[in-house]
Amino acid sequence: MPIIDSTYNPKWWLRNGHTNTLYTYFYRQQKQPDYQRERWDTVDGDFIDLDFIKKRNRKLAIVSHGLEGGSDSQYIMSISNLLSSEGYDICALNYRSCSGEMNKTLTMYHSGFTMDLNMIVNKLAKDYDDLYLIGYSLGGNMNLKYTSDGIYPIHSKIRSVVSVSAPIDLAGSSKRISSWYNYHYQYSFLQTLNAKMRIKAVMHPEAININDIKKVKTLIDFDDYFTGPLHGFDGAQGYYRSCNALQYLEAITLPTLLISSEDDPFLTKSCIPSEIAKTNKDIHLIATKYGGHVGFTTFGGDYYWLDYEILNFIRSVDVKD
Repeated sequence: MPIIDSTYNPKWWLRNGHTNTLYTYFYRQQKQPDYQRERWDTVDGDFIDLDFIKKRNRKLAIVSHGLEGGSDSQYIMSISNLLSSEGYDICALNYRSCSGEMNKTLTMYHSGFTMDLNMIVNKLAKDYDDLYLIGYSLGGNMNLKYTSDGIYPIHSKIRSVVSVSAPIDLAGSSKRISSWYNYHYQYSFLQTLNAKMRIKAVMHPEAININDIKKVKTLIDFDDYFTGPLHGFDGAQGYYRSCNALQYLEAITLPTLLISSEDDPFLTKSCIPSEIAKTNKDIHLIATKYGGHVGFTTFGGDYYWLDYEILNFIRSVDVKD
């Protein structure tokens, strides 16, 4: 599928990846959706909290957040409000440890943790005719891996997949976000991640060495000491090799939209898979010049350019079906 020309044209002062990223994070004020929370037990004796908007629609959007986000992230609330108003029910995920209460098991979540997503898809498919997977950043990589790596069968009711600002080259993206010019992002992530590990160390002292937290200076360090080993990978690099979605994209067979910005401060050029998009008829790629990381700020309405691009894509797939 040819690369789709971008129509995103921000104001001049937003033509900087950091500015667009931070403006959306600090200043966007989206209305809190009327969520109904459900706690589901997982197959390994844990739980996951899901926030629903149910209006008896036959179409359901399953929405996945980024690193240390949740259903209350501005971009999640925005797409949830828009799609709900357009005839879609919503299931907004809160990954394990991201709902305000620490999960039980040693396992939490990561860019390739698709076990819970698979459970959610299969349970909810019984109640809906059509499912749509929408993921941002870490959630975008997770969705792409889930629908292309062959570990789980793709449910026949999944109509399309959307991935926004996804670090599909995990090794490259982790190295970039660990750079000095991204210090403020990395510091913010590590504050919450390390705090969670301190709680986990109390819950599971046999598996976590509290002193390892003192060794964590970068996100790569965190993945090396914690994300990798606690989820069965050989450190950070083993985790990145196993879970990056880039290696699986050629196997995509569902209508899939990838949206990423060239000035994203978190992502490398390899996260914009232009050559793969040209040869795989099911991949639709919008590579904007500006937009930052899950930024794409626009003014003059309740929703952003990004929200409408997602809505238009999943509608276009419905029309073709």
